[in-house]
Amino acid sequence: MTSEPTKVKRLPIRLEPDRRRTITRFFWPGPERTAKIIERIKHLPPERVSELLNEILDQFRPVNPGLEEILMENYEKAIEQAGLPYERDFEIRMLIGAYFSMEYSFESAALFNPSMVPALDQANVPEGSLRFIMSLRAVGEGHLSSITFRRGTIDSEGNITINPASLQVRSYKRKENRTFEKSEFKSNLEEMTIKDPLIDSILFEMPDSFTFLHLQQKIEYYEHKYHDNEAFQKISRLMLWMAQAEYKIILEEDARLEDMVLFPISETESRGMEDMRLVRFTDDDGSVRYYGTYTAYNGYQILPQLLEVADLRHASVYIMRGQYAQNKGMAMFPHKINGKYTMIGRTDGENIYLLQSDSIDYWNTAEQIIQPKYDWEFVQIGNCGSPLLTDVGWLLLTHGVGPMRKYCIGAVLLDKNNPTKVIGQLNGPLLSPTDEERSGYVPNVVYSCGGLIHNDMLVIPYGISDAATGFAIVSLDELLQNLT
Repeated sequence: MTSEPTKVKRLPIRLEPDRRRTITRFFWPGPERTAKIIERIKHLPPERVSELLNEILDQFRPVNPGLEEILMENYEKAIEQAGLPYERDFEIRMLIGAYFSMEYSFESAALFNPSMVPALDQANVPEGSLRFIMSLRAVGEGHLSSITFRRGTIDSEGNITINPASLQVRSYKRKENRTFEKSEFKSNLEEMTIKDPLIDSILFEMPDSFTFLHLQQKIEYYEHKYHDNEAFQKISRLMLWMAQAEYKIILEEDARLEDMVLFPISETESRGMEDMRLVRFTDDDGSVRYYGTYTAYNGYQILPQLLEVADLRHASVYIMRGQYAQNKGMAMFPHKINGKYTMIGRTDGENIYLLQSDSIDYWNTAEQIIQPKYDWEFVQIGNCGSPLLTDVGWLLLTHGVGPMRKYCIGAVLLDKNNPTKVIGQLNGPLLSPTDEERSGYVPNVVYSCGGLIHNDMLVIPYGISDAATGFAIVSLDELLQNLT
């Protein structure tokens, strides 16, 4: 290991938040006000209902794809949550839906913490170039985080082109009324130390495969039969929480990736989806899929979750379970190591661990491999994305937190066959915030959720003080020489 700094080339390209990019969300003022608002709408003259609805559609439809469907969905939510009867008139229903809808600028505050992986489709890419996809953390009003995406190309010289994102943004939709396997559902509850005789009672009469609606109905049936209402409410909420936390997402065939946003869907992520770490994963049979690990936040508790994209129609979201599936920043290796799924994590909030498992969503084995060692990382260390395979070992980008809560990016080399063994580590940061990068939503931070290797170049997309995104290029040979 040498103390000579590795040369880093920052590219002029920047990804900045665009407050004009919005999605339409459900607006809920509470049941009492909802009843009053709907009553006022019902007293409008029919001609004013038509006129007002047309004005709304003309103004908001151009940048809100599928607006009519969204308004109808929000009408149904409002009616259901307020316990009110349905209206017969179509235009009245649509207009009521508009009163319980709002535009939300999901990246008005920040666009940062990117992750970059090679795209599956490399057709018609110029020689020496690579097509990639990116995930980014977008932050809007109220510090609510979601995951948005970009596509682009990097050429043989390291020049990056990003596909433009439009103002016609769609949010991914959950596939409703998902089916669950009873044995697996019960096992998942037990893995999270949720055990109670009531669970057995509720699940006993249900079929081996059941839907979310079926679970809701069975819980409602038992509600009037259970003597301890407080205990019943606690257990039933946990069961419904588990069922809602894991879901499938519908992937629309005609949607451009850069015009889609993964906005919080379940209760576990209701206050934010943070810092997705993408990996292009190759299974033992040669099949390829994408995984994205991210942190779900509900306002008072964080939970590591996993996005899986195995086909072009659906994506699945799972809770990651087990003793060591906790804290932020879990990042998967791009294939199994010694027959096991392998993950880099920071289970104690301070040190870096290697986790291994036979199951993609259950992590109960971990070994600490790296501790804070240098002064620029004394507060804590963690990964900056999934490890990258090189001829001499696994290249792991790290982040370290030092004085004044300054975040820097470092690098570690792990043994190719035994990644618990550290064979090289930079003693100084690879990337530190420059004077121009120190100011932002959270000052003094450079941070990445994953880079890639292309043509002997390490490409690092990185967040700039939790505000915007930049790109840096490093010679892979030079970096590895400083690590070995």
